[in-house]
Amino acid sequence: MPVNHLISLVKPELERVDAIILDAAKSEIDLIPKLANHLISAGGKRLRPIFTLACAKLCGYEGERHINLAVAVEFMHTATLLHDDVVDESEKRRGLETANNIWGNKASVLVGDYLLGRSFQMMARDGSNRVLTILADAAARIAEGEVMQLSTTKNTATTEAEYIEVVKAKTAELFAAACEVGGAIVEDDVKENNLQIFGENFGIAFQIVDDILDYSAEPAKFGKNIGDDLREGKMTLPLIKALSKSGAIEKDFLLGIIEGEVELSQETLTAASAIIRESGALEESYRQARDYAATARVALESFEKTPLRDAMLAVLDYSIEREF
Repeated sequence: MPVNHLISLVKPELERVDAIILDAAKSEIDLIPKLANHLISAGGKRLRPIFTLACAKLCGYEGERHINLAVAVEFMHTATLLHDDVVDESEKRRGLETANNIWGNKASVLVGDYLLGRSFQMMARDGSNRVLTILADAAARIAEGEVMQLSTTKNTATTEAEYIEVVKAKTAELFAAACEVGGAIVEDDVKENNLQIFGENFGIAFQIVDDILDYSAEPAKFGKNIGDDLREGKMTLPLIKALSKSGAIEKDFLLGIIEGEVELSQETLTAASAIIRESGALEESYRQARDYAATARVALESFEKTPLRDAMLAVLDYSIEREF
């Protein structure tokens, strides 16, 4: 798997990141490490901190600042996952029961806040105003994305452009920041800008594919229930496209589910997923994801050809063609 190859190229640094994460998540309040470690230890791709490490090395950086910055990025991401699961009332994350389902919403929100505070401690210790600005702006933008998503939930008038704005804020912003700080610590504006472009477009493509998989993946591989987005009324790109492409009967059925007029069951979700697949919406969404990936590729190809750059490009390709 391409991600494993990229990990092998930053393995010493990533091992230090993992050790710092486990140490920084400690607290005399037992619930904090218990809940935080439940999510941290569940695995996941760890792409954001890996990209921070890889981008710094891609810029020729040989110091140690990228270690703590990768930790800051991962803590920020973990905090948003805890908050997301509360907002979405999710029951599964990476195939495991969500923290909010085990310990409750209040504990999940507060531990998410704790991890966000830890993230800002790491940023402050770095001492760079530029790095702090990049990551702090990302934190604010991610929160904006959450609010934007709330306003589009079950809003059948949501446009593709509005969906992309949500994705840029909610998902792509942290990918962009994680990559951009790799260029910021070497104080190279051109490299920083290209890494920001790579991260943002990677993030948009990654999220579009995630939304496609909600209608097409195998549940055991995907790590969450198929059809969750539709069940929660999320206006994702496949659903928006399907509403515009389906016949009147199929469109009314989808609208009935979104608006709560059709009873939610596994049978109706299966039927809705079939309508979305048969409309051609998934293929069109894939084409759009590939366009964003192509932009990300051009930005990364501005760097000298090295095994590290090629490994990142392989992860980009894999993120589009993955099955989970």
